[in-house]
Amino acid sequence: MPRSAPRDPRPYDAETLSRTALDYAARYATTRAKLAAYLRRKLKERGWAGEGAPPVEAMVARFAERGYVNDGAFADARAQSLLRRGYGARRIVASLRASGIDAETTDGVREDIDSGAEEAALRFARRRRIGPYADHVPDRDERRRWVSAMARAGHPMDIVARVLAMDAAELDIEVDGVTSDGWHPGT
Repeated sequence: MPRSAPRDPRPYDAETLSRTALDYAARYATTRAKLAAYLRRKLKERGWAGEGAPPVEAMVARFAERGYVNDGAFADARAQSLLRRGYGARRIVASLRASGIDAETTDGVREDIDSGAEEAALRFARRRRIGPYADHVPDRDERRRWVSAMARAGHPMDIVARVLAMDAAELDIEVDGVTSDGWHPGT
């Protein structure tokens, strides 16, 4: 059976553009900038059939006013998520800026980011099995790779040095099934 040719989508009008924006905001946690970029991309794909210029900025402002889009809540949730994954302040701020969060909103979550910095660095070290979570003593080159990995994750050098200087006994952690006091669960 022959397939029918794909139909050309109709250009947007105010109602369909609003419905598209609402669907996007309902489906994804987003920012004002990301919603505006999405609407502009859709308009570029299908065109505009309404009168005058497309009301993208007015629509985004209306969505923010109604609470469908909240840059502050998005920034807080993204920062907390990245902290839980072990990323540092530089990486978190870069992620927020890439999502279109302005400097003022980013500064609003900066205190939370800074207060969880060392704990995030320890999470990163645990996830990567480096520093106090490593099962061996690193050589000089491996230690440099650890420093580089933590720096790329956005951690400041003072925290990187402090975390990598820790040992398993200091944290009372378990490495390869043996706790820092030598106890093994199987014995």
